[in-house]
Amino acid sequence: MAEQPAGRTVADLMSRPVVTASGAETIAVVGTRMTDAHVGSVVVIEGDRPAGILTERDLVRIAAAGADPTIARVAEWMTVDPDTVASTVTAQQAFENLSSHHYRHIPVVDDGHLVGIVSMRDLMKVSQILPVEKMAVEVPPGLEGVVVADTTIGEVRGDEGFYHYRQYDAVELNEQRSFEDCWFLLYEGELPDRAQQAEWLAKIAPLRVIPSDVKEFLPHIAKATGAHFRPLDAMRTAYAAIVSGWPSWLDTDRDELIRQAMVTCAVLPSMLMALYRLNEGQQPVDPDPELSYAANYLYMLTGERPSDEDAWGLERYLISTIDHGFNASTFTSRVITSTGSDLGGAVLGAMGALSGPLHGGAPSRALDMIDEVGTRENADTWIRNSIESGSKLMGFGHRVYKTDDPRSVLLRKVAAKLGGPNFELAEYIEGRAVALLHELKPGRKLYTNVEFYGGLVMERVGLPRTMFTPTFTCSRAVGWTTNIIEQASDNRLIRPKAKYIGPPPPQPVPTLD
Repeated sequence: MAEQPAGRTVADLMSRPVVTASGAETIAVVGTRMTDAHVGSVVVIEGDRPAGILTERDLVRIAAAGADPTIARVAEWMTVDPDTVASTVTAQQAFENLSSHHYRHIPVVDDGHLVGIVSMRDLMKVSQILPVEKMAVEVPPGLEGVVVADTTIGEVRGDEGFYHYRQYDAVELNEQRSFEDCWFLLYEGELPDRAQQAEWLAKIAPLRVIPSDVKEFLPHIAKATGAHFRPLDAMRTAYAAIVSGWPSWLDTDRDELIRQAMVTCAVLPSMLMALYRLNEGQQPVDPDPELSYAANYLYMLTGERPSDEDAWGLERYLISTIDHGFNASTFTSRVITSTGSDLGGAVLGAMGALSGPLHGGAPSRALDMIDEVGTRENADTWIRNSIESGSKLMGFGHRVYKTDDPRSVLLRKVAAKLGGPNFELAEYIEGRAVALLHELKPGRKLYTNVEFYGGLVMERVGLPRTMFTPTFTCSRAVGWTTNIIEQASDNRLIRPKAKYIGPPPPQPVPTLD
């Protein structure tokens, strides 16, 4: 039985003894202490009273500012007089405190004495504590925070910087499993064993082939857009030809619906790459049944088998973007499905939602920003001007995450391993942006999102920038189709209500002279 939070207090969950420091110590000494103790923060004490707190985020800020850690003192960089919580407070109350203030660590103090420290990780040991969403009487704009359905597919926990696919941490899946394994997990609810893995790959391989009648039509799609070729629009047109004639899911059994979903996810990359090559004046490259999804993706782009490193890098990006809660495109797919539409119609609607720059169209814009900054020497001036003018830092910020986007953290590591000319500059820009925001907008926390390092990874493995959003589309199709299948399994027409704010009715209808 899952553990209930009701009777648990902070005393049951807090860590002790607390790793502490004095304000006079150097950052280098305290940073080493944090590493050795495997903790994400130290409490700075005066006597037995917490006078400050220094976290891993502060260490990033210090490094970005170029401060010498062997000289810089803790007192110069710590958060002074941090909020505290008593050990007798319930776990739920502590969770609400951390959530509402976007803390990750908070000292525990009884009668003025430091007795422990509690973190978001500690609180999540209580399995049934869920993220707190402050629900107003009025529905918030954009439905922000409104729960509209139950799902077993996954969840995004923005206050914790955590998301999962089914019952598994999405980051751990990314580090240990293939794209195809994660695809199987979403459709089947469990990870495949060796035999299931082989059977799944054998099912996918023939579905990658573009139907001959559609393939004959692709040159006309590529030619029609000419110099204004937009790969996602072209792929949407070609996919519409594939799904033409698919019946409403109301007239389709579950096995056929899953087959249509598999066809969708398998054939989209083949059509995308064929259209791209045709627009470039090259012949399409047929999919290779022996290659993995990620390797085949790059093979169909260039006609050459990619290196293991490039296929690995792309696969990490693809897995990270399979699903991500009820984002705009996923919600769109479920709304359309709720009407009884065919699966193809729901996917086409989701593609339209993803094409917008506020949802899926920004990875290339983050790289454009890095190009515009150009050098480390320009970074501070460029970032400072952007912050002061209120301009958006592309690749920074997320509607849900109030801390590090775990996808960005993962892809930063991938980008570092792959290398490339832009990585060091991008990392420097990230650090300086965090530091300057702290200086210019105290209390405003902004972190990189999946698009910032995702763009670096995709460019490093050879994808043109115009292909970034279509690549996102191909991976997210697995999430969309899983949501479509789930919506169809327990459907209710999604029919929200708007609040009318126009002139009060009824008013007399004016007559014409």
